[in-house]
Amino acid sequence: MIVEGTLSRAGKPGAAKPAHVQARNYNRPAAVAALRLSASESEPEPAQRQAELFYLQKQIQAQTPMVVVLEDGEQIEGCIEWYDRNAIKLRGRAKTLVYKSAIKYLYKLGDKGQ
Repeated sequence: MIVEGTLSRAGKPGAAKPAHVQARNYNRPAAVAALRLSASESEPEPAQRQAELFYLQKQIQAQTPMVVVLEDGEQIEGCIEWYDRNAIKLRGRAKTLVYKSAIKYLYKLGDKGQ
């Protein structure tokens, strides 16, 4: 972003973070093996992208019941039917299409209390 002829980078070291970023609280059990999906805003590293694709494909093949926690705290349960670069389709009580950018994290249904 150009401000008065200078280049300002929000991510540069020492830059103050906005209040909503500092106040964000990620409360989840420590034992939960959660997967943070890459947002479509920036292209993830190839190794990270391959790990994400492998994990999702493994869950589809095993029909593993998953819990998807959205950025607003809502939780959606279901099995992953398919995915693409920007979305995941879950089959639970209803079939739901969830944009990856709206997902905070996801985990296997039985892992929460362990």
